[in-house]
Amino acid sequence: MKKPPILTLSQILLLSGVGLLFSCSGSPNQESTDNTTIEISGKINAQLTSPPHVPEPVGSRPAKQVILDMEILEQEGQMANGVSYIYWTFGGSVPGSFIRTRVGDEVEFTLKNHPNNKLPHNIDLHAVTGPGGGASSSFVAPGHEITFSFKTLNPGLYVYHCATAPVGMHIANGMYGLILVEPAGGYPIVDKEYYIMQGDFYTKGNNGEPGLQPFDMQKAVDEDADYVVFNGSTDALTGDNAITAEVGETIRLFVGNGGPNLSSAFHVIGEIFDRVHVEGGKLVNHDIQTTLIPPGGAAIVEFKVEAPGTLVLVDHAIFRAFNKGALGMLKVSGPENEKVYSGTIQEGIYQPEGGAIQTMPGDQGAPEAPTAGSLSERIEIGKRLYAQTCLACHQENGQGIPNAFPPLANADYLNADVDRAISIVLHGKTGEITVNGKTYNSVMTAQTLTDEQVANVLTYVYNSWGNNGTEVTPSMVTKVKSTH
Repeated sequence: MKKPPILTLSQILLLSGVGLLFSCSGSPNQESTDNTTIEISGKINAQLTSPPHVPEPVGSRPAKQVILDMEILEQEGQMANGVSYIYWTFGGSVPGSFIRTRVGDEVEFTLKNHPNNKLPHNIDLHAVTGPGGGASSSFVAPGHEITFSFKTLNPGLYVYHCATAPVGMHIANGMYGLILVEPAGGYPIVDKEYYIMQGDFYTKGNNGEPGLQPFDMQKAVDEDADYVVFNGSTDALTGDNAITAEVGETIRLFVGNGGPNLSSAFHVIGEIFDRVHVEGGKLVNHDIQTTLIPPGGAAIVEFKVEAPGTLVLVDHAIFRAFNKGALGMLKVSGPENEKVYSGTIQEGIYQPEGGAIQTMPGDQGAPEAPTAGSLSERIEIGKRLYAQTCLACHQENGQGIPNAFPPLANADYLNADVDRAISIVLHGKTGEITVNGKTYNSVMTAQTLTDEQVANVLTYVYNSWGNNGTEVTPSMVTKVKSTH
């Protein structure tokens, strides 16, 4: 056998340089078009759909001006059997309405905040090139609407979400969705397309506790989700709500992850993804079992169903599927195909196993929070707590957010009644209040704090920004707690 030639160091460096030259110069598949120059032809109204449905493909249509109206609704819905929740929504669903465009479209976006809502909102679309993804131009109070525009420059599947402070709270209450920007000419035609989005939810009650469950900010900060679900609830894609297909059909799933905290290991039990648009972009992987979708990310997965039965959609961080709700079903009907699968097929065998939690022997629990020994210590500890729990809404210097959250700085409402202030921190507050002559109508969520922590943070507030210097003690908090 003839031996391969031995290359000299100079030859290796020369070949490396050639390879580098080619890799940097681009390939024939790379796009170099300036999509800002794509001209539009005509005007259309956007077709918006609720999950799991998607609008019609764009096909070969030219770029157009797309007129898009979306309404924000704060409304009660079902999280799980017997468990309800106040969702904040884009278009009345979680996730929000699916938006379908093509590269080069000019979108005129009108965002409407229903008059019955309590909070201001905005929208950050990851498909938008511009300040805040549109958030800086779309802040809208209840009973108002605002219009802004953008051009779709990059093909792909993108998340949108609310970006009003506190951002995490708005996302955690369901304010997210997907916007698709198809390339010129569109994607290849498939038989069925569906819209699925994962989200993690944080409630005062533990998983399965019945009744209307409030949002729990501390659990959200700790990333301790009570529910991890597809399309806003544990049964959005199961039973009669399962998505469907016929044997031989090709399925395309537009899958997103609203978060706000947890990544998704998206997997379909009993299928292999023929194609995955990684992170919703141009890169396509083949023959994939599970695809990772980060919070604020998306993926497009495609596969052909070749045997009948119930395929189960899960987050393969598997306790989330069987204990917290990240579970859906694709029911495939049609003739059996023993060449592909000859086992016994059962429907409904994957059921949530419940949320019972076990503890390790000898668990002593978390250490207690520090106790203030003086006024100065109480203020210092309270300052740290304020940064963790209050700053997003009331801002660094207590100035609040106009038309949204009232100021704490030199605030007549705060200084007039310390017991009322304590009660609001403990129990929350909903409805109109007047602070320094201005009316606010929003929500202050109850804080999960100890009596010591409530005393510390309020003492810091009262001793800052021109307030009256009150020292709030744990005994004062305990007294208010016992009388309310």
